[in-house]
Amino acid sequence: MTIKIDGSYGEGGGQILRTALALSCVLQKEIEIYNIRKRRKIPGLQAQHLTCVKAAKAISEAEVEGDSLKSQGLRFSPKKIRGGNLFLDVGTAGSVCLVLQSILLPLSFALVSSELRLRGGTHVPFSPPATYFQRVLFPMLSKLGLRLSLGIGKWGWYPKGGGEVICNIRPVEKIKPLNLMERGKLSSLSGLSVVSNLPLSIARRQEQEVEKVLGENNFDLKIEVLEAPSIGKGTFFFLLASYENSLAGFSSLGEIGKKAEQVSDEACKGFLDYMKTSGAVEEHLADQLIPFLAFAQGESNFSVSRVSQHLLTSIWVTQQFLPVKIEVEEKENQPGKVRIIP
Repeated sequence: MTIKIDGSYGEGGGQILRTALALSCVLQKEIEIYNIRKRRKIPGLQAQHLTCVKAAKAISEAEVEGDSLKSQGLRFSPKKIRGGNLFLDVGTAGSVCLVLQSILLPLSFALVSSELRLRGGTHVPFSPPATYFQRVLFPMLSKLGLRLSLGIGKWGWYPKGGGEVICNIRPVEKIKPLNLMERGKLSSLSGLSVVSNLPLSIARRQEQEVEKVLGENNFDLKIEVLEAPSIGKGTFFFLLASYENSLAGFSSLGEIGKKAEQVSDEACKGFLDYMKTSGAVEEHLADQLIPFLAFAQGESNFSVSRVSQHLLTSIWVTQQFLPVKIEVEEKENQPGKVRIIP
């Protein structure tokens, strides 16, 4: 039986495609997605989304129809998941992390380990940076029993891309449930100030601004300044907040005309806003956990700093595939609690 997915549901973006591909591969169920990115300025599949399809096809030997640029309809019929080595080039500054979202879950259920080498954007707008996957998502997924690692070789900025990451995935027999209602006390706060092919003074200004803002708020932190190898130019600041029971990451990218201090201020604001809530799971992490927790052997419960549309969309897509009960306490844009009963 083909599962039909309306690609315009909820936030209506590429997240629906990526989550559906991952679940399709795991469950070996044929899907048909229509209205793909219908409400976007340029509707349909773009290069980055096609790389997601290509990746999912490669690991599942799927039969595919509609995998062409700007296509708003896709039929995907997967077979058995196979791990191993895989190289994928987005060909643009499209996010390598968004490609990973399509294949991390199924490859965790493969029979053999996998090594993925991906080329494209590692730190680009409108997508989680590779640093976030490396320092927040993957460590949090390890709490569920997942065995993942990510190394960043070259950094890929918009518009040139050309970044490279290597992701290693070892198979697991089962996924553990998550019970995370309290994040606990803040145990450490660290920062990463990065430039590529730009004056190091920009990274220093980012560092100084964060020390000023968070120092005024009585936070102690250690900041690493890095000149990252890349074929392009870019700046980036990342804050990692480590709590007794959880991790959260906050970042900002530089762009032409944007002051170094503004880059830092945006990352600091994300952290300070999060500290005003009691949510154990930061909003950008919550939606990424849902597909994994749907396969956990037991009930999961967690509090979230903000119920986002991305979270609600991730829940909706997951429930198109599995008879899992997912309850969300509180309305969109409010702190809430999520309960997942497989």
